[in-house]
Amino acid sequence: MQGYWLKNQKKPRCILFMAGWGMGPEPFFSLDVDGCDLFMCYDYRKLSMPDMTMFSGYDRLELIAWSMGVWVAAALFSGQEKLFSRATAVGGTLGPIDDKTGIPAAAFDATIENLDGAGQEAFYASMFDVQMQSEKFMDNRPARSLSSVREELISLKEAVERTGSGPDIFSRRIVTMRDRVFPARNQLRAWGKARAERVKWPHFPFYLDECRSILLLPPEQK
Repeated sequence: MQGYWLKNQKKPRCILFMAGWGMGPEPFFSLDVDGCDLFMCYDYRKLSMPDMTMFSGYDRLELIAWSMGVWVAAALFSGQEKLFSRATAVGGTLGPIDDKTGIPAAAFDATIENLDGAGQEAFYASMFDVQMQSEKFMDNRPARSLSSVREELISLKEAVERTGSGPDIFSRRIVTMRDRVFPARNQLRAWGKARAERVKWPHFPFYLDECRSILLLPPEQK
């Protein structure tokens, strides 16, 4: 697992961001998180805890986990919920490879089997429903080799099969209703309709102004 400081200005509040599969810091360089520092974890070929001593000087540490990062965060931080003043899951579930509560198994396997250059670009395109945002991502796509993202996807599948569903460590569960990767109906089944916050976002929502305002709520909210 790799980590990267997207913003490190010694603010009193820090966000630990667990990204999804196939990511790197490049698509997130433009994120506006004024008032917060932001540390990103990605590349889950080998799962390991980040060095939590990095965050010891902050007044508040918040967790935002997205896509497959939801399961990774649950697996790594099980029983350690008190590390975070707030923990938010976005566009992912605790059972990420599941026909009813995650990505359907056949779709997950097909992604592995068809993961050549064109297949990777098709997956990236499926994260968006607005062409301009898709183009912005592709202009800043992760600087990862095809072999590394394929190895990561296989490693994640093996880890999920070995470990099973993760524990619910989250205080917020945001369902991305226009999602073409994690079907919204499966997200709702996974979290339960009463506990889920529904937003009309695609799988990758981070270029939306509304996304920033919802994810970066003031500390006293949610």
